[in-house]
Amino acid sequence: MPPYVRGMTDRQTVSHVLRRLTFGPTATEVDKAEEAGAAATISTALAHRTAPPGPGLSTGPPPAQDADRDARRKARARQNAELDRWWLRQMAADSTAGEKLTFFWHGHWATSIQKVKSAALMYRQQQTFRRYGTGDTGPFIRAMLRDPALILWLDGQQNTAKAPNENLARELMELFTLGVGNYTEDDVRAGAQMLTGWTVDRAAGTSKLIPKRHAQSPVTLLGTTGVTDIDGYADLLARHRAHAPFLAARFWLRYGSGAAPSAAATERLVTAFGPGRDVTAMLRALVLDPEFPATNGQLVKQPVEWVVGAVRQLGIDAGKLDDKQLKQLSAMMRALGQVPFRPPSVGGWPAGTAWLTTASAQVRLRSAPNLVTLAPAAVATLEEAARPDRLDALARLLVIDRWTDRTAAVLAPAAQDPKKLLTLGLATPEYAVH
Repeated sequence: MPPYVRGMTDRQTVSHVLRRLTFGPTATEVDKAEEAGAAATISTALAHRTAPPGPGLSTGPPPAQDADRDARRKARARQNAELDRWWLRQMAADSTAGEKLTFFWHGHWATSIQKVKSAALMYRQQQTFRRYGTGDTGPFIRAMLRDPALILWLDGQQNTAKAPNENLARELMELFTLGVGNYTEDDVRAGAQMLTGWTVDRAAGTSKLIPKRHAQSPVTLLGTTGVTDIDGYADLLARHRAHAPFLAARFWLRYGSGAAPSAAATERLVTAFGPGRDVTAMLRALVLDPEFPATNGQLVKQPVEWVVGAVRQLGIDAGKLDDKQLKQLSAMMRALGQVPFRPPSVGGWPAGTAWLTTASAQVRLRSAPNLVTLAPAAVATLEEAARPDRLDALARLLVIDRWTDRTAAVLAPAAQDPKKLLTLGLATPEYAVH
């Protein structure tokens, strides 16, 4: 353990770690973390866990092959809504790094249900994130090249030896594994050739290779001659010198700071990633990095983080919310511009100050009362505090280190009304940035 970690036991430090690794720690979770210390807290948060039970979706074209278009559309919408509700409950229930990491990979391998048109295939992609997304990225990339949802999203099923489609090969290198400048147009063409012939069986929910549609000739790809299949392609990507630094930068921008990591921090993360390409080791190194403490307050919450974090910290039991209430939470995320399973493009969602607009601040202010309505226990907690202590009680409840003088001046008059105080607290700059 690095020397600077041994003394990391104060509340602010463990709060910072948990705010980044999870969707939002509760005050009670921070109490336990403060007692355990940062190192133990990190190990617990990153411990591998059993995947949650699935929502039980059908893979075939619902409800039947001969059903009319409107019936199929309605059935698909019901399954999409079921998947949305299921994941929202999972995110709100999880106190570890698991669902946050799954959400990271969803934004990284950005795939939209609006084009895939199958909740079951999107769920199966999620299972791939959970199964492979904590360890070696070599098997992970292999699995993603066979992922039915990704193949459909990037037109892989249209990629044949006679008519190569370069979409998946290009995005695979540019956005998912290597980054701009680390491959050539010849690599894109060669990669597309290796991906020819893969199709999706929607009824079975699987992908398969059709040999007669696959280009048989070996190619020269990323400096290696003789590549013949997607596993060889995936292995080249995982071993490429640009892969580890590319992932280190992606993780830093989502878990560390809105600014790119320093060269020294990147090197430390790459070293932790190691020859085993261990994602969990890289994430652990990130929150133990000597530059990580200085990132406190530098990362803007994504809308999903804001909504799910509020649900967790207000003590709202998402498992007991009815469909109407869950739909209301989804509507909040939609109004803020981010809905799970519906990224705007293959590049995923924006980051940083893109979420800090006047319009988004107004949406948070309009949404906060609806969250407070679902949280009578949180209101009661503030009511129990003496009026002069309510700002401190609010900061503890929302796991905020401190209020600025400007924010405190705005909140102070509302201390007499706990519901109003809690509503304003959720809309503060301190709660929008962590």
